Amino acid sequence: MFAVMPAWAAECPAFLDHDQRKLHSRDSVNLCDLAAGQPMLVVNTASRCGYTGQFEGLEALHQTFRDKGLVVVGFASDDFRQEASTEEEAAEVCFVNFGVTFTMIAPGPVTGSQANPVFREINRQSQPPRWNFTKYVLDRDGKVTASFPSRVRPDDPQLMEAIEGVL
Repeated sequence: MFAVMPAWAAECPAFLDHDQRKLHSRDSVNLCDLAAGQPMLVVNTASRCGYTGQFEGLEALHQTFRDKGLVVVGFASDDFRQEASTEEEAAEVCFVNFGVTFTMIAPGPVTGSQANPVFREINRQSQPPRWNFTKYVLDRDGKVTASFPSRVRPDDPQLMEAIEGVL
């Protein structure tokens, strides 16, 4: 018997086709299943960073654009030594303090040779994050179309324009 695979499964970029454990959870998510050919906003995050307040704006982007197809994914990381010491604390910052409902991935590297497979490819296509809350806009094919440094807030018109460009 042959199983019929969805069209996206055959076309999903290999760097997205990995099980990623969700923040403070035993559950995993595969970004090929989650994104299903949709554009993405990928952000490296840390719960003890001066930019942590951007979670609020990222959640607003998620709420504004999810029905138009945008998938927002946060990747917790301690690469810049600003992530909470426990996943429980990081989850509290994200989910309780800022009401995050978009997918958050458990802490892991986003720079260097040990980077998460998603960030290895993003770093190859663009440039590695220089700090927390670097934002990457990916089109439906997994190509980085724009990147924004930490100082660019989620409500910045240039970021909004880049998102609208991939929808």
